[in-house]
Amino acid sequence: MAARAATFNPKTQTYTSPRPPIHFPTNPNLSLTTFLFQNSSSSPHSLALIDADTGETLTFHQLKLQVSKLAHSLLHLNVHKNDVVLIVASNSIHFPVCFLAIVALGAIASTCNPLYTVSELSKQVQDCNPKLVITVPELWHKIKELNLPSIIIGSSKSTSFAETPSSKIWHYSELIELSNVECELPDKTVKQSDTAALLYSSGTTGTSKGVILTHRNFIAASLMVPADQDRYGDPRNVFLCFLPMFHIFGLSVVTVTHLFVVPPVMIALAKQSVVMKKYDLSSLRQVGSGAAPLGKDVMEECTKNLPHVDIVQGYGMTETCGIISLENPKEESPLSGSTGTLVSGVESQIVSIDTSKPLPPKQSGEIWLRGPNMMQGYFKNPEATKLTIDGQGWVHTGDIGYFNEEGQLFVVDRIKELIKCYGFQLLVSFRIAVDNEDLTVPASDFWKALHLLILHFWGEYICSSPVAPAELEGLLISHTEILDAVVFPFPDAKAGEVPIAHVVRSPNSLLTEEDVQKFIAKQVASFKRLWAVSFVNSVPRSAAGKILRRELIEKVRSKI
Repeated sequence: MAARAATFNPKTQTYTSPRPPIHFPTNPNLSLTTFLFQNSSSSPHSLALIDADTGETLTFHQLKLQVSKLAHSLLHLNVHKNDVVLIVASNSIHFPVCFLAIVALGAIASTCNPLYTVSELSKQVQDCNPKLVITVPELWHKIKELNLPSIIIGSSKSTSFAETPSSKIWHYSELIELSNVECELPDKTVKQSDTAALLYSSGTTGTSKGVILTHRNFIAASLMVPADQDRYGDPRNVFLCFLPMFHIFGLSVVTVTHLFVVPPVMIALAKQSVVMKKYDLSSLRQVGSGAAPLGKDVMEECTKNLPHVDIVQGYGMTETCGIISLENPKEESPLSGSTGTLVSGVESQIVSIDTSKPLPPKQSGEIWLRGPNMMQGYFKNPEATKLTIDGQGWVHTGDIGYFNEEGQLFVVDRIKELIKCYGFQLLVSFRIAVDNEDLTVPASDFWKALHLLILHFWGEYICSSPVAPAELEGLLISHTEILDAVVFPFPDAKAGEVPIAHVVRSPNSLLTEEDVQKFIAKQVASFKRLWAVSFVNSVPRSAAGKILRRELIEKVRSKI
């Protein structure tokens, strides 16, 4: 079915959403937590969250109760409005409890990739200055180096953790048990305009920056996606939390109807038709993919393997608080490469790279976005904010794309120089042995079944953050025997892109490729490690001294 009438306004050169409008809350004194729980009393005993690994569950009533208890405990720990609390943990049923408890106080939640090294964690800590850290026992060996007060999830008082005068430890379970509140959130004035989270992103250029997201941003984003999902006519949609909660994407888990993944997982779903037939996936209604365009062949194979499922693509970024466009199979003709139409409340312009003027349909330019879910700026970085958000409120994404006449958005390239290794931003890596698993067992546990079929294909599956070349270049140049360096992406069948480097050694240096790779590997998370190093006489630069990275990329692609 074709999309609704085109939503391009030739006078303003602006694209808007063809979807039904959303009425966003107008009450200025409204927190994200209060907003999310305002209707929970209508179904208090319905399941809100299930931890597929432990079997632990929370109903909506229990979820609100735990959020309230933890929020009151945080108050007793002197966490107040505008204080930052850092969460460094992988997905669990406790992650959303922590996040919502923090923002209920008007405090600010900052999340971090658990893969980060101590050095990388320290940089974020120095930038956002958290009052305390919430983490898990598996990461304590890194967190203890930060010398910050910490709350440990999944531990008890019998578990031994070495405290220091500056790093007092509390146990999450005890904080929940000690609080005597009965489901009421702390009476704190929190406005929609208050900052709710600092989520770190490499943005359109450079190293990691704190993205300032308000309660209004999250409230708007939470309304935008459900409005699209309601087309299935069932309010009990159930999402598999496959993507990480420390990123912008965090959802609930039970018998699954909706699944959002990254392109490598889509490839696994497309190629494992024999394995997939061994499992009952009848509950699944939609599989969505983002981060990088899917090829036509992959889309068609996924549809063939899952004929009852809508296979869709979307587009979004941390700076937009999540998805800003999504395919709607009920109203759009599926087109290879399309990320669908804009979600309700978002408007866009496509702006010429050469003239800075907005463009009509079918012409490519930089994607600019505006809406209630857009970030407020980068934390303590007015220069980067000014480069990304203009005076009219447009967020300059650094991505190149175009709209067709039906209002479908196609993302075709990037101005920004980030390397998207394994396709999606900020995913936890994991490894599970499957050699001894019986892949023919009926899948009563959908979560396990899905992971088994993916791991059957990948063996070891790793998803990671985008790699900022500037960060790696800075580390390379810090080596005493390296005079200059450039990092750029190299195409890879599984990962999409991997970082490689051209390095200029100092005279008489005996540095080897392995030496350079080890030097970087000791300082960064695994997904940022250099896959190859070549030694060159010079790095190509413009007259202004800018690295001509695009020239190198095109040269490499021409030889493939």
